[in-house]
Amino acid sequence: MLNGIWLSFFVAAFAASLWQWLVGGDSEVFARLVQSLFDMAKVSVDIILVLLGTMALWLGFLSIAEKAGLIRLLGRVLDPLFCRLMPEVPRGHPAMGLISMNFAANILGLDNAATPIGIKAMHSLQSLNPSRETASNAQILFLVLNTSSLTLLPVTIFMYRAQQGAADPTLVFLPLLLATTASSLAGLLAVALMQRLKLWQPVVMAYLVAAALALGLLITTLAGMSAQALAAASTLVGNLTLFSIVMMFLVVGALRGVGYMTPLSKAPRRG
Repeated sequence: MLNGIWLSFFVAAFAASLWQWLVGGDSEVFARLVQSLFDMAKVSVDIILVLLGTMALWLGFLSIAEKAGLIRLLGRVLDPLFCRLMPEVPRGHPAMGLISMNFAANILGLDNAATPIGIKAMHSLQSLNPSRETASNAQILFLVLNTSSLTLLPVTIFMYRAQQGAADPTLVFLPLLLATTASSLAGLLAVALMQRLKLWQPVVMAYLVAAALALGLLITTLAGMSAQALAAASTLVGNLTLFSIVMMFLVVGALRGVGYMTPLSKAPRRG
């Protein structure tokens, strides 16, 4: 499938260029086509380098948060909700902690950090699945919520916008927050309808109502703003939230004795 898609890009580009040359009389089209190959190769390397630095930085922050117990704290906050949405998963099962960590990584916009945690969570859920050929209800719900990916800090998107020269990479903070909230809610309702989950349980309703009230307050606030005020608010909230979370990780980590740097002499050796 992927090989076919990859090949179709080149076939379509060649066919379009051939049409422009034969019909449109554009003799320079193939020169531009070849030049674009080199230009895009350079852009891809630039993006990869920035992505590596960005993900290394945020994976480090997430590691500090995990060692300081902040991820476990978030897990305790989300555990009552997931226990009721996934009744077939026993309380205290390792899958619950992994799901909470994956959800936390997605909220913080650490897509690459969330991926390995999500794979581990899916393997853990599979240990409870009696069928090797069909996904369990818990696996389906987890996959939907992971795919919809409620995101508070879309770090990867910020990085892409910065790489492409955006004047303010965090300007899309509020629109992305609204979009991912809507997609997560739609995914949850769709799965709940198919799996006949009891969303009206008091604990589940408490989470949903709290989220709905927060989102409604946000939308009400944004509705009365002009475009310039909305842009300024998005920039302020995005940067303030981003740096506040970083400071929380570092301060709590320092108070709990989490080391930020590993001395070279203590670094693990390979070979």
